[in-house]
Amino acid sequence: MVGHHLIEQLVERGAHHDYRIVVFGEERHLAYDRVHLSEYFSGRDAESLALSTADYYAEHDIELRLHEAVTAIDREARRVITPAGSYAFERLVLATGSYPFVPPIPGNDHPGCLVYRTLEDLDAIRAAAETATTGVVVGGGLLGLEAANALRGLNLDTAVVEFAPRLMPMQVDPQGGELLREKIEALGVQVLTERATQRIEDGQASRLRMVFQDDKVLETDLIVFSAGIRPRDELARDAGLEMGERGGVVIDDRCLTSDPAILAVGEVALWNNSIFGLVAPGYQMAKAAADTLRLAPTPDDTTFRGADMSTKLKLLGVDVGAIGDAHGDRSPSAKQFRYFDQLNQVYRKLVVSGDGKKLLGAMLVGDNGVYDTLMQYYSSGLALPDDPASLILPSSEGPPALGPDALPDTATICSCHNVTKGGISAAIDDGCLDLGALKGATKASTGCGGCAALLKSVFDHELAARGMEVDTALCEHFDHTRQELFDIVRVAGIKTFSELMEQHGRRLDDGAVCLGCEVCKPAVASILASCFNEPITDAAHIPLQDTNDTFMANMQKNGTYSVVPRIPGGEITPQKLIVLGEVGKKYGLYTKVTGGQRIDLFGAHLDDLPAIWGELIAAGFETGHAYGKSTRTVKSCVGSTWCRYGVQDSVGMAIRLEHRYKGLRSPHKLKFAVSGCTRECAEAQSKDIGVIATENGWNLYVCGNGGMRPRHAELFATDLDDDGLIRTIDRVLMFYVRTADRLQRTSVWRENLEGGLAYLKEVILDDSLAIGEELERQMQVIIDNYECEWANALSDPDKLKRFRSFVNDSRPDPDIIVTEERGQLRPA
Repeated sequence: MVGHHLIEQLVERGAHHDYRIVVFGEERHLAYDRVHLSEYFSGRDAESLALSTADYYAEHDIELRLHEAVTAIDREARRVITPAGSYAFERLVLATGSYPFVPPIPGNDHPGCLVYRTLEDLDAIRAAAETATTGVVVGGGLLGLEAANALRGLNLDTAVVEFAPRLMPMQVDPQGGELLREKIEALGVQVLTERATQRIEDGQASRLRMVFQDDKVLETDLIVFSAGIRPRDELARDAGLEMGERGGVVIDDRCLTSDPAILAVGEVALWNNSIFGLVAPGYQMAKAAADTLRLAPTPDDTTFRGADMSTKLKLLGVDVGAIGDAHGDRSPSAKQFRYFDQLNQVYRKLVVSGDGKKLLGAMLVGDNGVYDTLMQYYSSGLALPDDPASLILPSSEGPPALGPDALPDTATICSCHNVTKGGISAAIDDGCLDLGALKGATKASTGCGGCAALLKSVFDHELAARGMEVDTALCEHFDHTRQELFDIVRVAGIKTFSELMEQHGRRLDDGAVCLGCEVCKPAVASILASCFNEPITDAAHIPLQDTNDTFMANMQKNGTYSVVPRIPGGEITPQKLIVLGEVGKKYGLYTKVTGGQRIDLFGAHLDDLPAIWGELIAAGFETGHAYGKSTRTVKSCVGSTWCRYGVQDSVGMAIRLEHRYKGLRSPHKLKFAVSGCTRECAEAQSKDIGVIATENGWNLYVCGNGGMRPRHAELFATDLDDDGLIRTIDRVLMFYVRTADRLQRTSVWRENLEGGLAYLKEVILDDSLAIGEELERQMQVIIDNYECEWANALSDPDKLKRFRSFVNDSRPDPDIIVTEERGQLRPA
């Protein structure tokens, strides 16, 4: 791959006119995509994996000599030797890559022992699998798990044997490795770690027997060695070039070896005592080598200064990501944050600088959803948020992604081909107006493909910035935006996801109706709730919900849940406080007062949730919707009732607002605040809806946000009376619900609103679209249909079945243990 990329770089620089270029390849195939080699077992052939064609070489007068291995280099005569003859050279580039390491185990030459490296290797594995039932991969690293996936695809019972204490030891730590092991084993692959194979001999029940250091044995029909790679450096060694102590041809920043006429790139090259086993560093070497080979070098020529080994993978369907110093062992002052969700099998780790301002590394197992965001913080050197842990902790907002507008032009979007945001912008200016053309011109996302989502986001952003049309369909299953789907649902009275998909979704090639995805299902669930406010726990709606909405509680990092009853305006009676204390004590819950003037009770077991909520509802509490994209809290100061500065009853208004909007589902969560005077103790100007008392009524502020991207709310209307305030908020919120994109906060919606605040005032205050009364009627439907979701669930035995730890047993999970946190009981 790297050798072919060098050819492309030479052609791009016009160097094919300066040299007569000859390419030797030992294999009979053109250079092919080894990154996606496993797809060879799922139907891709050599031609579709090829990175180029013979016509490309012919077109640029490059001589391609396949199936002709170079056997020696004569440095004195400046010639290379092959079985077909010898060839003179002025400059020589070694791009011989690496070979699979086979441990020196007695019996490793058995016919049933193979390696996983080339198309020929895969052909041999496929042929052997035709008469086999079991297979073992020796090596639990990246390539080993790829090989295991290949054996599974050939319908073999598969095992992985790894010498280290965990799988992928270079990428994950012990905790991440244990989770990775669980996920791999759950797929039916046996994992044996800390196993050193002593010998391989003929088996009894199977063809082969592996004997380990403790004399335990494992029988199998096929063994695939994938225990790492070694530089293919025998030509360089025999030619007397400077070599590394453990192999590899030593190169400098210009990819020159100890002989200035000879260069080396890719996995055969040793730079600063390091071998780089990923394609992206190899491609960077190819660019440096192409500039070194120029007959007229320029000051802007590329040099190789090392490369980031961050990588995002999906192995056997399991996400694994490693960024920078993922283990945190390169900086003594580094600090770490960890998040481990055993129930959903997600592990995330952040390594940050001692002052918490820079990301040094990250580790992800089970979910790479935040990889692109973390990678940009790392590669672009962006300052971390005040709470770095928010980047990996789950939240109802989802991961705090960096938008394309927050990235500098120097931000790397595609690390394989070193394509920056500025490069994408330049390509668009040069006429690349669709994604295919952009990929063709920049090569972005044509390497490992891991940057596809980020590339699309940046591409769409740059098109929009130029006033060009952008495809804004919700996802691949609908041709409509969220706003269009909202209108379809509202006008047509569609009340289920299946009905919407049947009438307006895309169909599969065979005409079947799509089942939806994790983008459209929760988005449509929100739309249905916003239009009709039917219980989300109804049978037709529950499959659309995420984990928090499914169980009407926020899942915490240890697999337990939080209970957050509504406390409108922060006002609570002593008797209700006592009830919360008694419930917390009875069920061993950790309690904390929140910033929104409510009380969180953490650590509830799944099967205890119905009992807890039964007691709370009996005491007069309702669900606080802390788990939903909906109205959360209305914060208030004590107002004119107690405060000597208060000019209005802020508590009374906060309670009224919270009761009015407590059932409203929206594109994102909503937070309110009401301050009793301009001293602003409730911090209303950092909320989606902020209300501040005046001598003559209420001032209304809209679209603030105190979260990841703080934004002050803007003054929208002044001196409103009580009814006028309610009417205006009704219209603003329902207009937001109708027109915002999925998972879009009011602050971002306002920033993206064409015409800005002035347009919003025209629509809401001046009723320029003549929809004011319609918006009010829609809000009244939501209010009239409100029902506490927990009260609804408790009245239906079928709905309560979801809260059992075991389907066939109503008893709690006996394996849960309890520890203490700050003197309070907490499930471990």
